[in-house]
Amino acid sequence: MSTAPTRVAVTDDAADLLRRLTEQHGPVMFHQSGGCCDGSSPMCFPDGDFLLGDADVHLGDLEIGLDRAVPVWMSASQFEYWSHTHLTIDVVAGRGAGFSLEAPHGVRFLIRSRLFTDAEAAALTDLGAPTTGAMA
Repeated sequence: MSTAPTRVAVTDDAADLLRRLTEQHGPVMFHQSGGCCDGSSPMCFPDGDFLLGDADVHLGDLEIGLDRAVPVWMSASQFEYWSHTHLTIDVVAGRGAGFSLEAPHGVRFLIRSRLFTDAEAAALTDLGAPTTGAMA
């Protein structure tokens, strides 16, 4: 029995930080924009503080061991470029984006990526288009 591939995952270190941020801020979410500089980093916000657009794409939810998963969204224009890749949210030392919740902790979230295998890409195609902000 095979399971459907996911579009997004989280490292153990990033999950640990997300649990701490959730304790501090309540439920959180990610948005990966198509901007430059800090805008190209995954931004972590209190859930509901970032207003999704109709074309934002829901990549999936990160299970971090809490009652509620962390949703991950991406702008549709960025998704056009990244739709063939699996994304993993990680955390590293260093100054992050000023509006992202991890910034005061001296760390920043970043995306690590790999291409989907042919089998994963076919399975994702069979699942159909991901949910968009218009559907949320």
